[in-house]
Amino acid sequence: MTADPEAPLPRIAVLADDLIWATRLADGVRRAGGEPVPARSTADFDLALQGAAGCIVDLTARAYDSLAALRVARGAGVPAVAVGQHDDADLRRAAREAGAVRVYAYRVLFEHGDRELDAWIAGLRTGLRAGAEEEEAR
Repeated sequence: MTADPEAPLPRIAVLADDLIWATRLADGVRRAGGEPVPARSTADFDLALQGAAGCIVDLTARAYDSLAALRVARGAGVPAVAVGQHDDADLRRAAREAGAVRVYAYRVLFEHGDRELDAWIAGLRTGLRAGAEEEEAR
């Protein structure tokens, strides 16, 4: 993705309590041109959502309720994607119902995450630019 070097990086809240996945997700956000804001708890996530252009939620956490986190993000107007086990269709369906615009299986995000996150963050950047242009026109 070719980003405008003058444009601010979109802040992406990354809610994951597993250190390996938290690191992988944050690194993927950076590679896609975003600024990851890590969160490992509900309180951290609430803070990370402030000013966030989007968020990523790990569904299989033990330190927080992932579906509640997706509902909070939706209520805050922050687009969310989620990541979870490929064989847990019920949880993945519940995540979409709670507000995730897309739910990735761990394997898909691990193998194709750069492409997937790049496309998602590029869309968020477009929305940020449009919002800034509307603000300037006022």
